[in-house]
Amino acid sequence: MSIASKYGYTPDKEAIDRSLDLIAGGLEEIATEELYIKCFGIMDQTTLANDDTPESVKALVHKVNSFAVDYPSWPLPASICVYPNFAHIVASERACKDVHVTTVAGCFPTSQSFLEVKLHEIERAVRSGADEIDIVLALNSFLAGDEATAGAEIKASRECIDKVAAELGRPVILKVILETGLLQTPEAIADASFLAMENGADFIKTSTGKVKVNATPLAAYVMCESIRKYYEATGKKVGFKAAGGISSALDAVCYWSIVRTVLGEEWMNKTLFRFGVSSLANKLLSAVEQKTVAYF
Repeated sequence: MSIASKYGYTPDKEAIDRSLDLIAGGLEEIATEELYIKCFGIMDQTTLANDDTPESVKALVHKVNSFAVDYPSWPLPASICVYPNFAHIVASERACKDVHVTTVAGCFPTSQSFLEVKLHEIERAVRSGADEIDIVLALNSFLAGDEATAGAEIKASRECIDKVAAELGRPVILKVILETGLLQTPEAIADASFLAMENGADFIKTSTGKVKVNATPLAAYVMCESIRKYYEATGKKVGFKAAGGISSALDAVCYWSIVRTVLGEEWMNKTLFRFGVSSLANKLLSAVEQKTVAYF
């Protein structure tokens, strides 16, 4: 029996495709300045480049700090997402603690290492100031049919985070990246979604942005339907994060519409909905200002 079937869920691709067609047909009507600004406020402003340096990360943080002065009517991004060795820079340089420190960890982006190594990196990231940890589902186990081991790694990561967070006296969020572009089928995406939620994910996230196929509307829809089914069964609200390939303002509106359609208004806030992006901020600014803006 599949994990998803325990929750009475089987993705109906034809129904999903019909819904996505309706959403796509209505994007221009709802793509307002107000919505673009709302999308900006749920972004994890991200830099995960091979050539990131302490100075380049510090420069990004200072851009976010100055944004409140330069665009006072706009919200700040929800977080700044970096590699774990830069967590301390974001934590020390940010002007507003409402902007969380997010780090990838657990041997991002492949999750190909020993569990002990992953847990050590997670612990170091939290101790360095991370408010949120994004890990990758262990596809080496999941794709081999060993869902128990993949789930156990998520659970161990959750326990590691909670132990250190309790010691430090602050909550830390766990996001689990499913890498949906490598899961091939809606059924596999659903099973991975439920596996992550069962083992302690606060958010499930589409992609690392490091593979050929990243976020897609179909994957997002299946993940959101899985979140809804899990909430109906357990009463726990799990967040959704779309990441990878979200390169235009209208892309953001598409994912916003999917989340609102499937999960409703309760999910339309940064506590339960995020974008993981590197270039979207400028696209949203440009859409509202109606000129090319290269702020970030």
